[in-house]
Amino acid sequence: MQELRDAGVMLRLIYEAMKKQGIDTDAIFTRLGVDEEYVYTEQLRTPHNAQLYFWQVVEDVSGDPDVGLTLGALLPPYKGQVLEYLFLSSPTFGEGLRRALNYQRLLSDAANTAFLIEGDEACLVLDTASEEVRRLRHFNECFVQGMVTSFKSMTEGRFYPSRIEFEHERESGQEKVRETLGCDVVFGTEENRLYFPVELLSLASPHAEPELLDLHDRFASEQVARLEKKDIVGQVERIVAELLDSGEVTLDAVADRLEIKPRTLRTRLTEAETSFNQVLADFRYRLARQLLATTDESIDEIVYLTGFSEPSTFYRAFKRWSGMTPIEYRKTAQGKDAMIDAM
Repeated sequence: MQELRDAGVMLRLIYEAMKKQGIDTDAIFTRLGVDEEYVYTEQLRTPHNAQLYFWQVVEDVSGDPDVGLTLGALLPPYKGQVLEYLFLSSPTFGEGLRRALNYQRLLSDAANTAFLIEGDEACLVLDTASEEVRRLRHFNECFVQGMVTSFKSMTEGRFYPSRIEFEHERESGQEKVRETLGCDVVFGTEENRLYFPVELLSLASPHAEPELLDLHDRFASEQVARLEKKDIVGQVERIVAELLDSGEVTLDAVADRLEIKPRTLRTRLTEAETSFNQVLADFRYRLARQLLATTDESIDEIVYLTGFSEPSTFYRAFKRWSGMTPIEYRKTAQGKDAMIDAM
């Protein structure tokens, strides 16, 4: 199964909000095993399920049990991305919304937002493929505010929610949420939903431009096609994980499992701007970091689990990858490296 990932822009917006709030981002990055440079990595996409640990770390470091709600109110608008351009160059907000929903994958592989109209209200059903993340309070309360903030920015402040429904429950603080979000909020529902007046769909965009809309539509299609080309990397990684303990991790063996010719696999990896050796090295590095940071496995066992023939080869490779020996890395990570699969 393909690992689902979120666009790095989501992490960057939350990072900006954390800085505004005065949260110790260095402490958070240490726990996550990343740094500020990583956050601004070009074309960054982080594992969707890492949201679970990420928000736990942010709550722990901030000491704020409502940190998702707090940061959501401080999120800057989603700017400078092709989805924003699609909205602005579309004739109406509704048309921009419909077009943007065609390219949800640019925000997240897990996004499956549906749009419907119920009487005098329009509704966005905010779905993700991960049930755990879909019920994650901090994620939901932060994400929906980011969406509302961006919609307001795209409509020059005219957008507003009429009701929000959350799958997650809340034992306390319900009124605080309603006050922060500025509308009726219901908890413990079957789906996460954002309602707004249907007449907002007809709001004209002051930046509407048919020729630019065409251009932005094509550009969004090209970006999605680029992501689809990189799907092969995830497929190769999945098979590498299955083959590692057998010692038969070769391009030919992976191609055989994918039921394609080795030459075809090599070509598809080249189109994804990588190679089999690079994918294998990256996977081994991530796995080694995970095992060193989050388990008590011996170095000899990690050598075996990462598919190396002997400890000396593993030590040299890990020092080349990280600049540290495996033992030095384990001491530094302190068992708290959760987003390693993102790197």
